[in-house]
Amino acid sequence: MTMDVQSNAVVEPVATSTPPHPLAEFWHHFRRNTGAVAGLVVIVLLAFLAVFADVLAPHSPIAQYRDAILVPPVWQEGGSWTYVLGTDDIGRDVLSRVLYGARLSLLIGLIVVTLSLAVGLAVGMTAGFFGGVVDVAIMRLMDILLALPSLLLAIVVAAILGPGLFNAMLSVSVVVVPHYARLTRAAVLAEMSKDYVVASRVAGAGPLRLMLVDVLPNCTAPLIVQATLGFSTAILDAAALGFLGLGAQPPTPEWGTMLASSLQFLQRAPWVVTWPGVAILVTVLAFNLLGDGLRDALDPKLKR
Repeated sequence: MTMDVQSNAVVEPVATSTPPHPLAEFWHHFRRNTGAVAGLVVIVLLAFLAVFADVLAPHSPIAQYRDAILVPPVWQEGGSWTYVLGTDDIGRDVLSRVLYGARLSLLIGLIVVTLSLAVGLAVGMTAGFFGGVVDVAIMRLMDILLALPSLLLAIVVAAILGPGLFNAMLSVSVVVVPHYARLTRAAVLAEMSKDYVVASRVAGAGPLRLMLVDVLPNCTAPLIVQATLGFSTAILDAAALGFLGLGAQPPTPEWGTMLASSLQFLQRAPWVVTWPGVAILVTVLAFNLLGDGLRDALDPKLKR
């Protein structure tokens, strides 16, 4: 006699893994770039110093101490803890001016990037969406602006508008608009041929909805990278205009203006020139490193 033994197979549920949150995925790729993380830390520290400059600065950035002219830093002979980084040729505290200069430089970067990004987005999306004669006219104008040396063009615009901090920011904004416009146009052209845009057009979406709701959110990744790198360009160009006397005017504590007013003391009192220069170097390098990290984290082709 044979017995059929039937075994009841236990089916275990298949574990389904939920996709990671976009921010968690971004941070996973971003933190693998040590330089980008270091740049982010430096930028956060600079932002903290800029916001709390009123509390952290030991003196007023424009106060003149006639009994402490060209005092060296505290670690040099003749230095004083009252003026940690020394004083300039008219007795102003260098540390206080550098801290307030961080606030001004970050503000310059923010305003320049905001203005140029807004104009570049509008111009680039118009050229990429409508095409034809509009595209040709806009892009040839952008090519003409790109053909001119950026600093020279900024100097010409600043000379026409007149010296001043706001005019310097407008000048730098004009210079960097073509970069955002070309990048936006390229991203729009790449997105216009995709199925979701065709489906939205067939569903009756108007041009404004297609541009702002459907296409624009998918063009943000390269623009975020370019805007981050644009911070360093804005700070550097604004410092160059300040150095040439076309940017912020004395006694405004702007790093480029500080370099220009203290250049004659380079050999006699090098600390007056050193610290504004170091501040510009560190800030520009930090934004460049952050931009490289964002590019690696946001571009699927560059994710390691």
